[in-house]
Amino acid sequence: MPLHVARVALLTEARYTASVAAEGDWYLGNILSDDQLLQTALARHGIWSERLDWASPDVDWSKFDVAVFRTTWDYFDRRSQFTRWLNQVRTQTRLCNDAALVTWNMDKHYLADLEARGIPVVPTKFVERGSSPKLAALLDETGWAEAIIKPCVSGAARHTYRVNHTSAASLQPTVEKLLLDESLLLQPFQTSVLEQGEDTLMIVGGQFTHAVRKLPKRGDFRVQDDHGGTVHPYEPPPAQIEFAQRAMAACDPAPVYGRVDIVRDHQGNYVVMELELIEPELWLRHHTPAATALADAIAQVVLG
Repeated sequence: MPLHVARVALLTEARYTASVAAEGDWYLGNILSDDQLLQTALARHGIWSERLDWASPDVDWSKFDVAVFRTTWDYFDRRSQFTRWLNQVRTQTRLCNDAALVTWNMDKHYLADLEARGIPVVPTKFVERGSSPKLAALLDETGWAEAIIKPCVSGAARHTYRVNHTSAASLQPTVEKLLLDESLLLQPFQTSVLEQGEDTLMIVGGQFTHAVRKLPKRGDFRVQDDHGGTVHPYEPPPAQIEFAQRAMAACDPAPVYGRVDIVRDHQGNYVVMELELIEPELWLRHHTPAATALADAIAQVVLG
């Protein structure tokens, strides 16, 4: 290894540790493309970086100046293990983003904190672990004719369901089973997602870098590419950029980087669907200057 100022671990998971994607594996290809852009930009700062599985027992994290969350996309399926690892590794190296921020962002109860800090979010009712409400009763209580229900700790649309009074009874057993182990949230279905999709704005060092628009496939409501969603270039208006930057600024501590997923509510106003601060897909390959901006921000953390 050539002599460099610092060492950075780019955190991934076991499924994505390969350095070359097999033919036709566009998913890993996209991951590697983004990471290569970031690694090249880090090298310009004299920073050596390595992609590593966060759960590998063979890594000495104390040898790295900073560990940067990139594609740890299995953490929500391994919550207990990930939390134990996080509590351990935070004593061995610096984490980017901060461990306290990661812990906060893991659980979508953070939406209530954002709202309390003056950031409009999709209206949310939390259904706590161990409770046993009837879905139909929750719809009656909230007045929402149609809603989304999903776990508070989740990703890639895991156990994300669209529910109305007609489907509530058939979905009830699934919800009851989930509530034995985890809390859920209920939100009114945002019909704008079907036509306008979800706008995703990337924020690095508090400043907007670029955006994409994610659209669901016809007949679905999920925008993730795991479920057939597609990603499109998008130029957000200044008001939306300001909104995203304000949402990110409401976090404590301030994120080094992250993503704000925004939809329009039934009144046409911007609301936060989610903040992605743990392992956000950043689409650096769609806007290569963002890789430089992210490397600059990481270098500030590494080099002070």
